[in-house]
Amino acid sequence: MKARSMLAGLAALAFAATASVSARADEFVTVLSGGTSGVYYPLGAALAKIFGEKIPGARPTVQATKASVENLNLLQQGKGEIAFSLGDSLAAAWKGEEEAGFKKKLDKLRGVTAIYSNYIQIVASKDSGIKTLADLKGKRLSVGAPKSGTELNARAILAAAGLSYSDLGKVEYLPFGESVELMKNRQLDATLQSAGLGVSSIRDLASSVDITVVEIPQAVVDKAGAPFVATEIPAGTYSKQDTPVPTAAVVNYLVTRADLPDDLVYQMTKAIYENLGELQAAHSAAKGIKLENAKLGMPVPLHPGAAKYFAEKGVK
Repeated sequence: MKARSMLAGLAALAFAATASVSARADEFVTVLSGGTSGVYYPLGAALAKIFGEKIPGARPTVQATKASVENLNLLQQGKGEIAFSLGDSLAAAWKGEEEAGFKKKLDKLRGVTAIYSNYIQIVASKDSGIKTLADLKGKRLSVGAPKSGTELNARAILAAAGLSYSDLGKVEYLPFGESVELMKNRQLDATLQSAGLGVSSIRDLASSVDITVVEIPQAVVDKAGAPFVATEIPAGTYSKQDTPVPTAAVVNYLVTRADLPDDLVYQMTKAIYENLGELQAAHSAAKGIKLENAKLGMPVPLHPGAAKYFAEKGVK
């Protein structure tokens, strides 16, 4: 009788262990990225590949989205595990700013890490005659998908330059790739794209059309205020761009949900920093990801799993 009881107990333990392995094997990790012609998507695809190789039992996928605002709302709804976001969008989500696309405070958001900076890149066709921000008056400009992180950046930078959408000849709310196609067809004069340096959409445009990268002077950046910082687009970033161009930048973040297990977020954070080479191979913007900057300006609480990894690495 005692032997039978022991066997039953062992069987129960074996079943529990099997169930645990089975549950672990179904660890779905959806990476919420952005449009396929931007920077978020190739980095998201690289992250999914890394997670699949480095996290036992993970089943990762990358999802193309309209980027920051949609990503954060999807996370709040439990429809993703890790997402890319611009810093100003993330701050607005935490506050629940309706004008920015958030009907209430997104209280389930937790930070994973700061990554690279987005550069506000205003690119005009040479034929348009646009050389300065003031020259945008009366012209046709694409400002990114509606209420995307890029569009929020566009509103802030134009306002700091004393411009509004009503000053423009026409405003298009289009993703990067579509904006470029319209510029190639001379249906748009300029596009504002908030992205990492060397974004494929602008490289594609510069290989087809002579462009002018429009300066955003430091005075405008200072007026826009945090989270914008003054920086420059280095010479040679795009075809025939022979000189550096002053502009604004804003930090990007990877974000997760409060209810994700600490161990999973720890492993994701570790996988990111132990495989930076693969991320850099996916897109040069990833060269801006530095462990020492991991907590830089984080607008939401850090997830305990990420905090554990940074504590181990001595990141303050």
